[in-house]
Parts: sequence; structure tokens; C-alpha cells
Amino acid sequence: MVKEMHERICEMVVQMFEDQSLMQSLHDAQYDLVLTDPAVGGGILLAYYLGLPIVLNVRWTIHGEGHFAIAPSPLSYVPIPGAELTDNMSFFQRVQNLFAQNYFSLFQAADIWLMRVDFVFEFPRPTMPNVVYMGGFQCKPSKPLPEDLEEFVQSSGEHGVIIMSLGTVFGQLPHDIADEIAAAFAQLPQKVIWRYTGDRPATLGNNTRLVNWMPQNDLLGHPKTRVFVAHGGTNGVQETIYHGVPIVGLPLVFDQPDNLSRMKVKGAAKVLDFVTLNRHIFLQALQEVLHDPSYRMNMQRLSRLHRDQPMKPLDLALFWIEFVMRHKGAAHLRTESYKMPWYVYHSVDVIAVLLALMLLILIIVIAVIRFLCCRLCCKRKIKHD
Repeated sequence: MVKEMHERICEMVVQMFEDQSLMQSLHDAQYDLVLTDPAVGGGILLAYYLGLPIVLNVRWTIHGEGHFAIAPSPLSYVPIPGAELTDNMSFFQRVQNLFAQNYFSLFQAADIWLMRVDFVFEFPRPTMPNVVYMGGFQCKPSKPLPEDLEEFVQSSGEHGVIIMSLGTVFGQLPHDIADEIAAAFAQLPQKVIWRYTGDRPATLGNNTRLVNWMPQNDLLGHPKTRVFVAHGGTNGVQETIYHGVPIVGLPLVFDQPDNLSRMKVKGAAKVLDFVTLNRHIFLQALQEVLHDPSYRMNMQRLSRLHRDQPMKPLDLALFWIEFVMRHKGAAHLRTESYKMPWYVYHSVDVIAVLLALMLLILIIVIAVIRFLCCRLCCKRKIKHD
């Protein structure tokens, strides 16, 4: 699926640039900037072609996590995404982190980076003046549920509701795994709303309702929602933080294991592995998150931190987009360090020259001392003779 996606993106970019009438129309329109996600490289190429300022809506570039393309990222305490490490690493974890490092280029000249995380989610790390944090920009207060869904939620009584969604890509699961999940749900007193588009699991209980789509934000904000069973996508995790609902995580691909690992470290999630998943493990994890108050308390603390901002993340993002439009870029915020060779960026050349000078001075001092010693020995020998 990933291979097919990349092939289609490449085909799209080729067709776009070969369409001269399209390119001319874009040029004639005199746009102010290009807003693009660098996980797909076509927008970056288009901005360079049109000579326009670039604003990135970014968590990932085509090479990896966005910070590593622009901000100082000391590997001693900034974990490489995917390594599932924290900012407090042992020696062997730092060795592992060092060998996981990647290299980035081209899109580093973007004017503003709208980063889809904040430091409630992210570990503390160095950043840059043109990085704007808009984590949770899509989050908003919940709206009333459709009547039939509200009736189902209210029927849960004091036990509340569990919601489950593995995102738009993974609407189905292998039959054996789906049966194990359904069997675990059937043993709970809670009602369950599960976004699932596959065949009805044979072990599905009367307390579980399968839906092709659900108003996730509105369900997360409902007072009867107790747990979110999730795959750990960035947007879903941010929505869960916003509404303060603890997570049982089932990560699958991409950034999902890393996202859920961060929630686990913060005490707001229980993370499971699909490889070892069965009804007993899944049921135990659900009961732990449901009945251990620390999970909800930790997530609600993160929610309070996330909401306590002087400006809504979306308003902040819109301000900086308009800022770039007004000033035809933001070059005064953009570092040119990405143009430096690695040995200049890390001052290896400066250190080498200083070491060479120190070595030269040391050699000269030793030579002078030896010369003086030889002169002194010669004088003593002449005097003795």
C-alpha cells in the first residue's frame, strides 16, 4: 500500500509539472505562498518552481520527523522517532539512538514550520524561531451526538462507553484478531462503539455496536466516554489529549508506536502488541485503564496543560500564514545553517585548526626547550674541558 502511494505521488508530480497550461495558470494567479505538507514532496517542488514563500503543515517530512530537518537535535536526549525512547536514555539507548539518525535537505528553506505537536506531547528539545507549534489545531468542543447514538450512549448507565477506532486506513482486521477483541468487549459492563468495516465478528456481544463511521471528536468529549481504543495517529492522540480520555493503544505502522509510547511514558496510555494480542490480554488492559484512576488523572492533567494557552493553536497558525503573506516570507526567522557542510555545522574545522595550533605551539615549545637544553649542555661541556 505504501509503495503504491509513493508511485501515485510521483506520477501526480510528473503530470503536474508537464501540464504547461496548469503551471502557467498558477504563475499568472500570483499566489502569496504555498502551504504544503512535506511528507509529500510535490508541494515543496511547486513552491520552488513558482518562487513563492513556503509554509509547512508538518509532523513528518519525506525523510522523517520534522524537527530533525531544521532544529538542533542532540542525540543524547532527543530520541529519534520510531526508536520508542524517552529524553532520559541510558548509555546503550544513546548508542541505539545515534545509529538511528537520518539526513534531511531541500525543504529546510521553508519560511514557517507549523508543527502539529506541542510540548504537552513532545519531549523538551531545542527548536527554532520559525517553528510554530499548533498541536491540536483541529480539536474543538464536542457537539451533541445523533439521536440514535446518544440513546445508545445513555443506555450504558454508570458504566459508561468505550470507543474504538483504528483510523480510516485500518477499518478491518484479520478475523481471528477481530474475534478476540469482540470477545473481550463482550465481557465488559460498558457499552462499546467500534468503527469497523469488516465482517461481523462471531464473538460480538450485545453491548457492542459496529459503525462504518463515528463522530470521534464528539464521542471523545462526551461525559460517558471512559476509554479510547486507538491506533495512535497524531491527530487522534491530540484529540484524546484535548478531551482528557485515557488510551488503550494498538499501534500498527508509521508514527503510531512512537506516539503511543510517549503517552505511555506520561502515564496516560496502556500499549499492546498485535502480535501477542488475545482476549485475555486485551480484557486485562481495558480493565486496568478503566479501574486505575491514574490513567484518567494523568490524561486530564495533560488536557489542562494543553488547553491553557494564550491563543488557540488554529488562530496561531492562521496568524503566521497571514504574516508570511504580508511580508512576502519570513527570512529573518530562518536559519541558513542547513547550507553548511556537516563539519562546519559542528565546528569540526574550527576544532581541528585550534588543535593544530595547539600542537604547533607545543612542538615549538618542545623544540625551544630542547635547543636551550642542548646549548646549556654544550656550555657545561666546554667549561668542564
